Amino acid sequence: MCWCVAMSETTDELVRREIFKAEVRRWAARIGVEVKEIHLRPMRRKWASASRRGRLTFNTELLAQPPAFQREVIVHELLHLKLGNGRHAKLFRALLRAYLGEDMRSSS
Repeated sequence: MCWCVAMSETTDELVRREIFKAEVRRWAARIGVEVKEIHLRPMRRKWASASRRGRLTFNTELLAQPPAFQREVIVHELLHLKLGNGRHAKLFRALLRAYLGEDMRSSS
């Protein structure tokens, strides 16, 4: 593989990551939560996690998913920051539906 192709793939990946992080920040502002850190890394069992300190970690495989699913994961994690990392109670589910509307998967 030519180094210029590898460089292009790396650049494309960086651009996708930055666009994704910008989307997270946009949703955080809309929902009214402060995100202190946004990380992307391979994760074995889940799409994302949120810490009480405002750190969000997303699975790198999420970047290859459709935008509607990415939004659902982003909003889901931001609501954990807003409401606390507890269970998915009625308020949590209601807010998820309110923010995402038609974008939500029917199984959520």
